[in-house]
Amino acid sequence: MTDTPNYGFDTLQIHAGARPDPATGARQTPIYQTTAYVFRDAEHAAALFNLQEVGYIYSRLTNPTVAVLQERVATLEGGVGAVACSSGHAAQIMALFPLMAPGLNVVVSTRLYGGSITQFSQTIKRFGWEAKFVDFDDLDAVAAAIDDNTRAVFCESIANPGGYITDLDAISAISDKAGIPLIVDNTSATPYLCNPIQHGATLVVHSMTKYLTGNGTVTGGIVVDSGKFDWSASDKFPSLSAPEPAYHGLKFHETFGPLAFTFHGIAIGLRDLGMTLNPQAAHYTLMGIETLSLRMERHVENATKIANWLEQHDAVEAVTYAGLDSSPSKSRVARICPKGAGGLFTVSLKGGYDACIKFVDSLEIFSHVANLGDTRSLVIHSASTTHRQLTPEQQTAAGAGPNVVRISIGIENSEDLIADLDQALVKANS
Repeated sequence: MTDTPNYGFDTLQIHAGARPDPATGARQTPIYQTTAYVFRDAEHAAALFNLQEVGYIYSRLTNPTVAVLQERVATLEGGVGAVACSSGHAAQIMALFPLMAPGLNVVVSTRLYGGSITQFSQTIKRFGWEAKFVDFDDLDAVAAAIDDNTRAVFCESIANPGGYITDLDAISAISDKAGIPLIVDNTSATPYLCNPIQHGATLVVHSMTKYLTGNGTVTGGIVVDSGKFDWSASDKFPSLSAPEPAYHGLKFHETFGPLAFTFHGIAIGLRDLGMTLNPQAAHYTLMGIETLSLRMERHVENATKIANWLEQHDAVEAVTYAGLDSSPSKSRVARICPKGAGGLFTVSLKGGYDACIKFVDSLEIFSHVANLGDTRSLVIHSASTTHRQLTPEQQTAAGAGPNVVRISIGIENSEDLIADLDQALVKANS
């Protein structure tokens, strides 16, 4: 399927990018478990290495199974292309790599997954990059944080852990005015609930480990290119607009147009960083995506019911789910996530840190793991785990204070989940 403008989401999540195997007629995308590919002749090999022809060279760069996954996710997100890689964290580095250089910075939301906060606040310093953390509800502060050295704005559509929904329209207006790309992590929402590109995002990243795969089997990440950004409008992005020495002066934007970022991500990003997604992981993710809309509908249905129930519980101080009438993000749901507020939220317990630990240890159906977006319901105390490296102030800003538990609602029977939560809350407060 190469021309799919009139197909619905449910059709595209099964068919986009996939074709019967030409050699065998296999209907399911095969796992092409191969390192290298035979060239037709020397001229063919030279054309591939010169980026004059699209094809397969070596599986660090391209692989037929991974290529189907890239096309499928790009189609679902409304992008022109995508680069799959080994994890969500790898995707974030891959997204920034063509944009950044020593001395440059990225403006980042304070409401991010704890590992992302650590990556941006600590690890990227080793590249000479800087992250400026800003409350993205303060639009004036976001605009003020952007300076001559800023090369991107980064946020999550539905923030992990609290389920906060970012006003992507307002943020993209700021990034557009500054002439810099907006990168949106769409992991918690998935393209079924939110299409960041429609709200002005330049690039969309995912940890495919979560909802896209949906079964807790493999890790993976992806960067989706909207194809809408003019990389040559200024001299801020020489990796994409200026001559590339490794390809005899080829200019990616001039040569590949809307696909410039995608081609750069493969030809240079995967070539030199090597954050490759293996074909078996791509296969598992493709199978997961086939049921994405069905799962997300159930995630949202269960989360809405359970969040409303939890909000009325005597042991609960607050619930952050954006689908609740009490949520500050409620007004953004219809505009940013019209099909629902996702399956992720946090619960603040009146008993504080100790009650949270007892609560987590008392659950039976919920699995205590450092993951989200599984078919199974999952729980974690972020302050002592995923956000442990952060300061108390950073934990609170990220929605992961000491009295907060993150809950990822699965697709089990909602009544069973409520009963499990109820008995654990009783034990946590006894």
